[in-house]
Amino acid sequence: MAFDTPLYLCGPLREPRQMLADQEYSGHTSIHDDSMAEKLGFQAGPIEGPTHFSQFVPLLAEVWGRDWFERGCFSAHFQNMVVEGEQVRAFIERPAPGATRVRAWAEKADGTPVLEASASLGPGDGDTLLDQRMAKLRAPEKLVILSDLRIGMTGEKDEPVRMDPDQNMGKLYPFSLNQKLERITENTPWYSDGSSTPWGRAIIPLEMVSVLAEYSSKDARFPVKQPTVGLFADQEIRMVDGPLFVGEDYLIRREIVALSESKRTESYWVRSRIYDAAGETLKAEMLLNHATLKHSYPHYDEEAAG
Repeated sequence: MAFDTPLYLCGPLREPRQMLADQEYSGHTSIHDDSMAEKLGFQAGPIEGPTHFSQFVPLLAEVWGRDWFERGCFSAHFQNMVVEGEQVRAFIERPAPGATRVRAWAEKADGTPVLEASASLGPGDGDTLLDQRMAKLRAPEKLVILSDLRIGMTGEKDEPVRMDPDQNMGKLYPFSLNQKLERITENTPWYSDGSSTPWGRAIIPLEMVSVLAEYSSKDARFPVKQPTVGLFADQEIRMVDGPLFVGEDYLIRREIVALSESKRTESYWVRSRIYDAAGETLKAEMLLNHATLKHSYPHYDEEAAG
């Protein structure tokens, strides 16, 4: 008997953990600090968006197996913040046989949307959710915090990066991979025991690819005015020749690919390309919409009126 009823896969409700309460950048605490978040009008310090990506990995591995880890792309728009103690569940469409793209989303226990996303297998997987969102962006009318940025601007230099198991990832990410694995919502021996993986190496979890790609971002020296507080509004992680390995040297090159604005934020979209240590083979990419909060910049009104 055949039905055309759409079916979905979902995981269990999880309580993601806050690990950025002590995050510091540009000499001040971030939005993940409760007092800073409350000062800016939020309930409490939100859990970082890519933390939720881990809940999708078992679902996508069930659908696409090893291919997901080698050439998968997760492209997400964050909709509502989650604070520690709230529960979240991940969903994906069950794809038709041979399909290389599915819709994905996450909800709180009460149904409040957390994020919407596309998940796909490259190459040739067509427009991602963020490709579609970027295509609809309108040119900003007047940027203040980001007035010195330009589309096409690149990072000041190549950034060598790596992630060892006990390496503290710095002021932006004041914890190690092993500390993350103690709290990650979905763990697997693949993240710590190389002998258990098809590649003979421990792999970096999807949510920690964000950390690898971002912890050295200050070295790009993009001229964003300070002090400001920002958040991740959209994020896409794509494996090109994956997965990425624990204890492996990589090189990052960054480029600003879009600028945008909303009533409350100014945004710069950065594509970070992760290469092998020689800078020759593209391994992965991250697209990140850094949304800076206008009212967090003390000179905003004055400069906007000038």
